[in-house]
Amino acid sequence: MKLRNIMAAAVVSAAMLGACGGEQPKPISGIEPSDFETTYRDALRGEKAVHLYTLRNANGMEVCITNFGGRIVSLMVPDREGTMRDVVLGFDNAKDFFPENHSSDFGAIIGRYANRLNQGRIVIDGDTIQLPQNNGPHCLHGGTTGWQYQVYDAKPDGNVLVLTQVSPDGDNNFPGEMTVKVTYTLTDDNALEIAYEATTDKRTVINMTNHAYFNLNGDGSTQITNHLLTIDADSYTPIDSTFMTTGEIATVEYTPMDFRTAKAIGEEIDNYEFQQLKNGNGYDHNWVLNTRGDATRAAARLVSPTTGIVLEVYTTEPGMQVYTGNFLDGTVKGKHGIVYPQRSAVCLETQKYPDSPNKQWEESNAYLNAGEVYHSYCKFKFSVE
Repeated sequence: MKLRNIMAAAVVSAAMLGACGGEQPKPISGIEPSDFETTYRDALRGEKAVHLYTLRNANGMEVCITNFGGRIVSLMVPDREGTMRDVVLGFDNAKDFFPENHSSDFGAIIGRYANRLNQGRIVIDGDTIQLPQNNGPHCLHGGTTGWQYQVYDAKPDGNVLVLTQVSPDGDNNFPGEMTVKVTYTLTDDNALEIAYEATTDKRTVINMTNHAYFNLNGDGSTQITNHLLTIDADSYTPIDSTFMTTGEIATVEYTPMDFRTAKAIGEEIDNYEFQQLKNGNGYDHNWVLNTRGDATRAAARLVSPTTGIVLEVYTTEPGMQVYTGNFLDGTVKGKHGIVYPQRSAVCLETQKYPDSPNKQWEESNAYLNAGEVYHSYCKFKFSVE
């Protein structure tokens, strides 16, 4: 029996077991749910229980998510031969995700503000607010204890997982108490949808994303430099040597930043004569998407020639940060004991532009007022070619 047929039978069996109240099958990724049964204590939120949740669809696709940081732990999709492959990096137990063991963003929900804020400062209603400077002089991914290190309340329902939390006023010195909801939905057309929602009781800033590290080869010991990447963007936001956006919006034309037609990530990644690649140690930049919030158009497409796995990214956001795992250095041991070398993954982070509150880009407003509702949407759609 072919693997795809075995997987279809397994899904039917899982549905029958769930309907009968029986024990759910173990994840096909080899992740042990028991390795995620623990607790985590946060100074602001106290001690909360950590768990692993598994979503499956009718095609045998499977995603495992922990409520610690809302992290995608494993994501199993079929390759061109029907073999199921795990296409994200990460750890196979909860404690390795804890910041005292590894300071990582593997698979995490990022907030309050994804990416960097210049000098860790924002101005709200004329007041300058100093945030943690946890990335050189800048505030990165919400500060020292951003939402990737928080435990969410979780409500699973079939192929949907709803994660919620309340971020108190002053969380990493960001103003306003925020009520946050993130909904993961695994669809039967092999898409993982992520819907973000938040409200605040005080004017603040917000910019959420997911920081999955994709390797469509299905092997974290390999580099993703062979992956073919397409980005629907005519321009990008350049950075200085501290990875901070300069405020300029520059054309990609005649530069290594041009991915308007499919190009291997590794084709020009080491061209450090181009100052932007030197500044980023490779690709670590925000692209200004032509989709302009239209989530019916693919903002990016990624293909592994090795497996034939295709990932398309759809979003309501104006930008997308592409990070090519430049700072992975072969010292991190991930799932199943695999050591992750440099550039063994690529992150496709849908977002507001980095440092938008300070740059005041009209198309990338990151402010949220009391009484308003923040919405953001991203879809990771998988197929094969």
